[in-house]
Amino acid sequence: MEPKSHRVPVTDDLELQVLEWSTDGVPLILLHGGGNEAHLWDDFVPCVAPHYRVLAIDQRGHGDSDWDPEGRYDTDYMTDDLEAVLAAFEIDRFVLIGFSMGGRVGMKFAGRHPERLAGLVLIDIGPELDPRGMMRIRQENESQGSAVFGSLDEYTRLLSLNYPAGQPDALSRMAKFGLREREDGLFEIKADPKLRSARPDTDEARAKEEAFSQECWDALAKLPCPTLVVRGAASDVLSADTADKMVDEVLQKGQLEVSPQAAHSVATDNPKAFEAAVSRFVLGE
Repeated sequence: MEPKSHRVPVTDDLELQVLEWSTDGVPLILLHGGGNEAHLWDDFVPCVAPHYRVLAIDQRGHGDSDWDPEGRYDTDYMTDDLEAVLAAFEIDRFVLIGFSMGGRVGMKFAGRHPERLAGLVLIDIGPELDPRGMMRIRQENESQGSAVFGSLDEYTRLLSLNYPAGQPDALSRMAKFGLREREDGLFEIKADPKLRSARPDTDEARAKEEAFSQECWDALAKLPCPTLVVRGAASDVLSADTADKMVDEVLQKGQLEVSPQAAHSVATDNPKAFEAAVSRFVLGE
């Protein structure tokens, strides 16, 4: 399958790339995680495209979307972007699947517009983040250094260290779509370097994250649509306790799927288990 690519203005000076995989059915929007891009979903799309109108977004600063000149990469801005994309495609009610950063956008959108979600899938993300995963991700960002590589294979080898359970085909695709070739023949990461900068560890930053966490808990508690939480069995980002609380105590119509042999990046670590878990939810299989 080959998607149709669209350039969608979301602000006066920023456009996003949106991949449209199919045009019929209830809209299904795919939001990738930090450092990924819309082709993260390539293995999964064929199982849902015959049944849904599937669109995958390169979120601001990622993939082939524009970098924000002011470095505005907070969840609020990315949620504004989602609203702009939905308006451009004249989409009102839809199903949202969000991984990690994309799931944070999903929870933010749920708080703003709970009535517009026909279904929500949160992939290895919740209102609270496991500090172990945040430390690991910070170290991975630092390991990329200048983010310039001599070949796609060189970057793929780095990805294999950062995604030790990642499947070879998935990692190769991440390298293919995550890099651009320069005039000197070297390859650089497409994502804005500002996205790889260390998150500030200040009282203000911690207070902001705590407020966001409570906002997400409140949004999930009021969400009327069916919601699936997918957790990698070896995740260091979404703890088992948080996932259980989301489904057992907070969500009105929550379900939990734990994918074996997968860490945080469930779709690349165990694509078959991921596809089976989400298909059961969105296709009723």
